[in-house]
Amino acid sequence: MILVIDNFSNGFLGEYLGNLTDKRFLTWEKRLKICIDVAHALKYIHYEIEDQKTIINRDINFFNIGLDEKGGAKIVHFWWSVFLPPYQEDQALYLNSIGRVCSIDPEYEKTKKLKRESDVYSFGVVLFETLCGRLADDPIYLKESDLGLAHVARRSFSAGLLEEIIDPIIKEEIGENKFVLNRGPNKDSLHTFITIAHQCVAETQDQRPTMKVVIKELEKALFFQVSHYSKFSLSTPSSNLCDGSLLYRKQN
Repeated sequence: MILVIDNFSNGFLGEYLGNLTDKRFLTWEKRLKICIDVAHALKYIHYEIEDQKTIINRDINFFNIGLDEKGGAKIVHFWWSVFLPPYQEDQALYLNSIGRVCSIDPEYEKTKKLKRESDVYSFGVVLFETLCGRLADDPIYLKESDLGLAHVARRSFSAGLLEEIIDPIIKEEIGENKFVLNRGPNKDSLHTFITIAHQCVAETQDQRPTMKVVIKELEKALFFQVSHYSKFSLSTPSSNLCDGSLLYRKQN
């Protein structure tokens, strides 16, 4: 069996975090669209594959997300993926944990119980990496916790201090009054995004949302963003809000 994938002429998402010039192309709206693209891919492998099969990727992270010539985001690697048999989508597999240390579902790592919610946790880490502009295992987070960004983000969320670790580039967009300068995050958009990201990295699997719920909330965050800037009317269908036509360095 082989997997045929597109040519990702804009590289991989992880490459952008290490380059300040490239990262500046990742406006808040583009970051939302990238996250929605990946969320749809996860929903597909979790729920929509033919013959009622379910795939659990086990290795969702920034370096496994490719960006095509239009800036659309797709999951690239399925090296460690596993199938759940048909009609057993709510069952768990018991396998040794693998993946990037700071992106692994802590319940899976501790108990070896693998479920779709394990991918949801890893995707939640991606959401916080998108928000904070740093990889989950960045030394700045490892100084605070061996578990990296997810643990730091949960603690900051509980303390009401999460905005302090948001990507400075987004803060530049926000400006002194926090939410209205240039095209930085709208307050409702940012709040919606942070809330669903926090739910995704809940410590136990049964506390996490499904990817169907995640998509609904991310689309809501994008809706708040584009509505705030009057780019789309309030009657715009949500399917139009998920267009992945982004522009990156090759188009600039």
